[in-house]
Amino acid sequence: MAEAPVLIGIDIGTTAVKAVMVAPDGAVLDDYAGGHATARPAAGHAEQDPAIWLDHVRKALARFAAHPRAGQVGAMGITSQVNTHCFCDAALIPLAPAITWQDTRAGAEAAKLDASISPEAKTAALGAPIPIDASHALSRMAWMAAHRPDLWGQTRHVLLPKDWIIAQLTAQVVSDPLSAVGLAGGDLAYAPAILDLMPRAVDVLPGLRDPLQVAGMVTSGPFRGLPVATGTMDAWAAMFGLGVADEGEAMYLSGTSEVLGLISARRQPEAGIITFPDWRGITLHAGPTQAGGASLDWLGRLLGQTPAALCQLAAQVQLTDTSPLFLPHLEGERAPLWDPASRGSFVGLSSATGPAELAACVLEGVAFSARLAFDAVARSGDTAPMVLRHGGGGAQSDHWCQIRADVLGRSLARVATPQAGAMGALVMGGIAADILPDLVTATRALVQVDHVFSPDEKAADRATRRFALYSALYQATAPVNAALLQAGPPAAQ
Repeated sequence: MAEAPVLIGIDIGTTAVKAVMVAPDGAVLDDYAGGHATARPAAGHAEQDPAIWLDHVRKALARFAAHPRAGQVGAMGITSQVNTHCFCDAALIPLAPAITWQDTRAGAEAAKLDASISPEAKTAALGAPIPIDASHALSRMAWMAAHRPDLWGQTRHVLLPKDWIIAQLTAQVVSDPLSAVGLAGGDLAYAPAILDLMPRAVDVLPGLRDPLQVAGMVTSGPFRGLPVATGTMDAWAAMFGLGVADEGEAMYLSGTSEVLGLISARRQPEAGIITFPDWRGITLHAGPTQAGGASLDWLGRLLGQTPAALCQLAAQVQLTDTSPLFLPHLEGERAPLWDPASRGSFVGLSSATGPAELAACVLEGVAFSARLAFDAVARSGDTAPMVLRHGGGGAQSDHWCQIRADVLGRSLARVATPQAGAMGALVMGGIAADILPDLVTATRALVQVDHVFSPDEKAADRATRRFALYSALYQATAPVNAALLQAGPPAAQ
């Protein structure tokens, strides 16, 4: 009997391209990770070079092609960061660096677009009052039309990273309705009431296919002819990579940002939460924050320490009711606040505060941002499970996992494979190619838990008290940050 096919999953993440080659029993045969930089050429700008993504994908595939079981690879799945947009010409050549989800340059355009449609109209079109923020595709189009009309005139495709990579590999230009955040309605098609807000939007957005359909076949190279799934965005793919696929299950994905998600057929529209259209019996309520691991990376750059070293430093500190607080809004905040003007803050510092104390309150502050998002997600889905599947690069520190469990007051079941997005992508690739069964069965078989972190009662009580102060900190600093933003750059001399 022939062996079951091997699968490949690729995740075009915010800081790295990660890929895995996985056996039918879930064992990782080989993996690849290649970092890429985010350029910040001006205030509010955050850009990446798509050519670097493609170079890493090709290197990963070349590595896997040298594996003894390369001939058994049966399918590939690709996922990526979402609300990162490549403006391309008719030949799929990027006209400018990709505008990433962290980029807030289109804040003014977003405010105008959002004000032009009522929450009721958005709910009717999208199923939830999803905000049109600076990362929305229409906001980026409006910015490009206003500030780079020459490039906007040449634009023929506006693509997410995964869709641009799939197009490079298969010559097929497609996307999926789940990745079309704030663009697709409950019928899994583009919502005319939304697209009509921006001229030409309907012409430059790709056609939509089901995530579990094959987008196309690889056209060249060692894996020529390999089917590639249409796939979907990183939050959904990582959800499957964390083993979450059934009603009432929840996830906590930790990477550059924190993403809290819940599968619930109940819908209680909650401001600031993204409730996706029902897809194959799955209704996902999601709350993505702006800066999870990004906050620790920032502190590490200041102190000359790696994130892992900072987590070890933080473990030397016992958090108390009087410990400093950190607001992780270094580039504004997403769910559930959607406030691009908010900025990061430390409060309660003293001359006794050192690197270890700063690291500890950054870990706690990120966990507080996750609790704020999860509380809203739970209200949106009208259910609050007591166990969340946990994973991603930010979940590798046991100490940080414990802080998160204490802050959430819930257990976190950490999965064994950190590349949750790539794992979820390959699951979708396997199903699209009829190699794997349904999502629930496939995730149960492939995804294993390595440790469960349960909240400590005393630490959880303290965290609840401090969370109230964290919420008050945002309210107190909001007018100051708004005033600083309005002050703008100094006048030219």
